[in-house]
This record gives sequence, structure tokens and C-alpha cells, in this order.
Amino acid sequence: MRCCGELCRWDEKYIKVLSMTLSTVKFDDCVGNQAVVFQSSDPVFGVRTDGSVYAREEGARLDEPVRFKLTASGPHTHAWEAVVQLSLTSSPSAQQNEDEIRSDQDQDISIRYSITGVGADQPPNEVFSIDPELGKMFVTKPLDREHRSSYHLRAHAVDMNGNQVENPIDLYIFVIDMNDNRPEFKNQVYNGSVDEGSRPGTYVMHLSAFDADDNTTANGMVRYRILSQTPHSPIPNMFTINSETGDIVTVAPGLDREKVSQYTIIVQATDMEGNLNFGLSNTATAIITVTDINDNPPMLTSRTFSGEVPENRVDLVVANLTVIDADQPHSPNWNAVYRIISGDPSGHFTIRTDPISNDGMVTVVKPVDFEMNRAFMLTAVVSNQAHLASGIQSSLQSTAGVTISVQDVNEPPYFPTNPKHIRFEEGVPAGTSLTTFSASDPDRLQMQQIIRYLKLSDPADWLSINGTNGQIITTAILDRESVYVKNNIYEATFLAIDNGSPEASGTGTLQISLIDINDNPPALVPRESQICERMNKNVNGVNITAADADTDPNAGPFVFELPNYPTSIRRNWTISRISGDYARLALRYQVYLKPGMYEVPIVVSDSGNPPLSNRSVIKVKVCPCDEHGDCTTLGAVVAAGLGTGAIISILICIIILLCMVLLFVVWIKRREKERQTKQLLIDPEDDVRDNILKYDEEGGGEEDQDYDLSQLQQPDSLDHIISKPPGVRRVDERPIIPESQYPIRPVVPHPGDIGDFIHEGLRAADNDPTAPPYDSLLVFDYEGSGSTAGSVSSLNSSSTGDQDYDYLNDWGPRFKKLADMYGGGAED
Repeated sequence: MRCCGELCRWDEKYIKVLSMTLSTVKFDDCVGNQAVVFQSSDPVFGVRTDGSVYAREEGARLDEPVRFKLTASGPHTHAWEAVVQLSLTSSPSAQQNEDEIRSDQDQDISIRYSITGVGADQPPNEVFSIDPELGKMFVTKPLDREHRSSYHLRAHAVDMNGNQVENPIDLYIFVIDMNDNRPEFKNQVYNGSVDEGSRPGTYVMHLSAFDADDNTTANGMVRYRILSQTPHSPIPNMFTINSETGDIVTVAPGLDREKVSQYTIIVQATDMEGNLNFGLSNTATAIITVTDINDNPPMLTSRTFSGEVPENRVDLVVANLTVIDADQPHSPNWNAVYRIISGDPSGHFTIRTDPISNDGMVTVVKPVDFEMNRAFMLTAVVSNQAHLASGIQSSLQSTAGVTISVQDVNEPPYFPTNPKHIRFEEGVPAGTSLTTFSASDPDRLQMQQIIRYLKLSDPADWLSINGTNGQIITTAILDRESVYVKNNIYEATFLAIDNGSPEASGTGTLQISLIDINDNPPALVPRESQICERMNKNVNGVNITAADADTDPNAGPFVFELPNYPTSIRRNWTISRISGDYARLALRYQVYLKPGMYEVPIVVSDSGNPPLSNRSVIKVKVCPCDEHGDCTTLGAVVAAGLGTGAIISILICIIILLCMVLLFVVWIKRREKERQTKQLLIDPEDDVRDNILKYDEEGGGEEDQDYDLSQLQQPDSLDHIISKPPGVRRVDERPIIPESQYPIRPVVPHPGDIGDFIHEGLRAADNDPTAPPYDSLLVFDYEGSGSTAGSVSSLNSSSTGDQDYDYLNDWGPRFKKLADMYGGGAED
């Protein structure tokens, strides 16, 4: 292959040899190849100055293909490299020599050479060409190794008739790289970080650039270096970069975020192994942020702080501690944490951190008492959320004293026992002294104060309190069964008010446990029931019990008894005990009572000491029962007090009332039906449809009737129709087009012409294009003033009998009535 100028490349070939015979490789630097030296990477094979490849050792073998790198260099060219592969071939007929392909038979016959494959007759087409007669190959287009680094072609030799004279041989062409691509960084700006105070050699970040050239040659070997650093503090070269890997590391101590928080470094990447004379370069920016470490302890701005707090107040800030920290604000290295290390054994105070200012807020969390402590001497220490960096000591200004003065205020009186519990029996009369509920004044260091008492809450209004000494006295009888007593306890609250400035008051609660006494008689339960009129072997009685507002032992068990009077009660009824709280009321055996309602008195006694009794009445309904022991419906009514006759009367009245309602509904329905239905009550003889209307009187024709015949006439003017917009028209209006000619009735018509006249009119109407599409008034003719036609109504009063009306029979069914009336001559 021959190439010159910028198209000059090494072509990598597989050079075929027969046994130990080697070929030559030709190189052209376009300036005469002066002092060009070839160097082989294989010690067995060498290349002479003329490009011939030879075996340096006699024992060189080509049993396996041998591949080595060949380098050409000279004073007028860069170093060029190519890969040469030597292998045995089975045919001596064809040989590849320099930049041409020749056949052994080209001395005897004319040979035509051609090449096939990618880059020849396959896309990309015509990159390589061959002289068909001489076998010389040429590059016809610029080669780009980054696009395609190798080509595989096949060379063919045929005679003039197209017959193959040699077996095709394979040509492997490798495109030698040129340094035509700059290194490219993936990003123009890289961000990295390093802790302040880092030691030299600390890794910071990594940069990398890619070169599209061959990375096995100097063209693609990239080297890095730092061009500049901003700022130069503390020295201009705080960082260095590994020229091969692109790793940036620190080279000097002294990184301090509080002085320089960020560095900007310009990094250059150069190929040709960093040769600035021949290599291509590119740059990128590396921004290195110096991250904060806790190398600055917090320092309080003063050694002492002070504040004051009113007694008995909580959640109140009483002092503010200010601090200075040079580390990164609002970071764990800057956030302050305060602690009280002495002076507050009871935990009255805590120090909270203001998240914005980082100050310490001394806050009261437990009430303080002026009478117990007039001042507190606290010792506070401040630190950071994060631990100090290695080697950093706490500052002496991390500790300060805090003096808190307690302010005396008028404290409210308090009840030493609150709530106070006492026990009394219910029923205590009014005016009884229950207890003394007094309060104490905690302000011992102030002038003795006077306390007065008031009642705050007394739901049942049973109590009063002495305003001076707090004595509790009843104003009504205490009742344990009251709705104001919950779980046998009555509760009232009282106020104790001093005369300080301002006045202060305290609240006390008095709880009275009421002991039950037997003050409520039992009540019978239930008060109403029902029972069968005859004894039932299964069920024939009423279970009764009692309710008592008192509690044990003043309630059950109960005693149920029937009174001695009236005597009929014990004669008809009996009570049997079921349990301590229950008994059964029943009719005596073989006693029959009429259905009805009976009042049975029962005496109920509780178990109190002494017991209380109560005479209660239970209403028992006696009624007939079914086999299950349940009252029947009729029996229930009878038991309610109504006789058989009354029941029958009630049923008859109900039936009559239902019948009346039914008749009324039927009458209403019939009226509505008659109102909605309009029946035709006209005699068929008087029906005007297809009939002659008989007036039974003679008249003067149309002139004796006050009819407006203008409605039957054609309109004299069409202005009201013409003035309408196009397309807007009633269906029964005549179109404005020439009208069809209808037949004109003769002045004196012959009776036989009437039928013809009508038929002609119908035929003309059917063929009339101006006729309306729906039913409307069709004008055949009309009789006006002075018409020679006589009135139809005057036919009955004709004075002559010479007229023949038989022709009416020929006019169809519409004239049958006239034919019957006037036809037939003398018979009529």
C-alpha cells in the first residue's frame, strides 16, 4: 500500500510466505524515506532498511501464525506502527509483494485482478481499488480508524474469459491510528470535597477524560496536570493530580474551612502521553469544597449570666445564654447543647437551645417557692451535637455561672387535705356540723393574712360553710338515694380566699360518704299482669318481686303477704315463695273468676331493722287462654270489661262503616268516568255526515242566512303571502305560481252534467301542483249574490210535479237520501 500526506497510514496485512521465504513491507514518508529505521518487536524476525522481512534465526518456524509489531521512525516523521502477521500458505501461485498482487501465470496469459469485501464492493463501497492489469491497490477515500479500524478483503485473479486462474487470497488491512482526536472530559465541571485539616495525601476526587484514538498507542494515552488553583491560600499548590489516573489528592496541610471554604482548580488532559509539543489538550474545572469538622468549640460570651423568676411559674424563660461557634452554622458542629451541671438538684430548670440563634434559654420546668429558695446558683456548660475533632480541646469559655433570683408573690391558700373524705349516715338533720374544712396560707414571710371561705359547688344545696373558720353545717337532710349522690358519695367544693394584693384563692373538695339506713319501703314489681281464668297445670300464676332504693341489708330478701281484708282476696288468691326476692301470685285451686280486671293488694316487707312494709296493688287481667296458656284476642277484650252484646254491636258498626266507605268510593269513580266519557247522543237520522239536514221550514236560499261566505272565496289579495320570507309558509296556503284551470260550471246546469262537473274538478285537483299537501278547503265554485241556483232547502216546497229526480239514483250513495225523498214521481 502506498500513501502520502495526511492520508498516510500503515496498513496491517497478513503477509503469506512459502516455507521460509518472506516478503517485504514498503513504507513511504512522502519525503524519500531518508534515514528511516525499522524495528521489530519479535527477536526472531527482523526488517531491513528496504522493508524486507527476514528470519534472524535459522530455526524460525511458522507452524502457527506469528504476529509482531513493526515500527518505522525517521527524522522527518513520527513513529509509525503496524502489526505484521506471518503464516504458511498452501499455494505458491499468488504472492503479495509490496503494494501489488501478482500471479505466477501473468507471464503466460493475461490476468485480470479484482477485490471484494467491505470497503470494496460492499458498504462502504470503493474505499479500496485495484488496478485490474497490474494488481496495484489504492486507497480512494480518507480512512478513519475511529469509524472502522480494519478491513477484510479478498483478491481474485481470472483470465480474459473470466476463468479463475488462482484461488482467492485474504487481505487483512488494519488502519493505523493518527492523533486526530482531543481528549474529552465527560463533564466540564466536577465537584469534590475534602475535610478541613486533612493530612497531605488525602484523596479528594477523580477526573477522567476519554480519547477516541487508539489507547494502545501514544495517540490515546492521556496524561493530566493542574494548570491553576484559586485561591492561592495558604499556598498556591494545595493539591496535585495523578497524571495517569486523574485522582486529585492534597499535598500540603493547612486546609481551614473558616478561612477558605472552596477551591477552584483547572485541570488539563493531554494525549501523546502528555507531550505538550505533539499532543492535543483539553481542560475541565474541578470545584473542591472544604467540608467542616468540629475544630472550633463553642464559647459562651460571658462567664456569668443572671435572671429572675416569679415563684410558682413554669415554662418561663428566665435567662438567655449567648454563644459563639466558628463552625458551619446550623450543622451538628455548630448546634449548641446546654447542660446544668450543678446548683439545681431538684430539677427546677432546664436550658433549651434556640434553633435560630443557637442561644441557650434557661426555662423553669418545676415551680419554685420563695419561702424555700430565694435564689439559685447554677453552673451551665455548652457543647456541640458532634464531638470535637481529634486533637481539639474544649475551651475554658464553655462553662459559665447563672444566678436566678426568685420573686415572692401572693400565693393562694391551700387545703392541706384535698379532697377531704368524711363518713355520715344519711338522714342527718339540718343544722348538723359535719367537719371543719380549713385552709393554710403559704406566704409565711409576709404579714399574716386573713382567709375567708365561700361555697363554690353544692349540687343538692345541703351544706353551708362558715366564712371565718370553714365549719361545714348541713342545711337539709342528707339522702343517699338522691340523684346527686354517685356511688354513695356526695361531693361539694369550697373556696378559700386571702386578703393579699392581689387576692388569691384556692379550691378544696369535700367528699361525704353516706351510710345507708332503712328509710325506703319496698315497691311491688310488676304493677300489672294477666292470668288464665282456669287453673293450668303448666303455667297459672304471676311472678312478682320488689324494688327497694336502699341497699343491703335494708333491702331483700322480701316478704310477700295477702291482706286479711277484704276476705275475698285470700279466698280467691294465693302467694307462694320462690326465692328471697321472688314470689308467685296465683288463683286458688278450683276457683273460677269471670274474665275481667282485678286489683289484688299485696303487702311487701324488706329486711331492714326495723323492717319497712308497703301495701301495693297489682292489676291482674283474668282472661280465657288457649292450650299454650296465652290469652285469646276475644278473651282479652272481654277481660277489658266489655260484654258479648257490646262486642257484637261494635263489630256491626265497623261493618256498616266499611260498606258506606265502599259505596262512596264506587260513586266517586262512576262520576269521574261519566265526566271523562263524552257519548254521542245524536239520532242517526239527525247525523249531518252524508245526510241532508232537514230544517222543516221554507226559506229564501242562502240569502236568508247570515253566513260569511267570504271564507269560501279565493282571497282577493296575496300581499299577506308575498310579504312572508322565503321558505316560511303554511301548508294550506296557495303557492305563488300560475294556478291550474278548474272547469267552469255552466250558468244553467243540466242535471246530468253535475256528476261530470264534480269528476272533472276532482281530476283537476289531483293534478294541481299548487294544491296543499294536507286536507284544506278546496274551492270548486261558490254561489254569490244573485245566483240563479235555487236553495236546496226550497226543494221541499216545489209547486210543480213535472220535475224528474230519478237521476239522483245515479249519483251514488251520497245522494241516496235525496233520491228516496224526491224520486219515484207520483208515488211520492
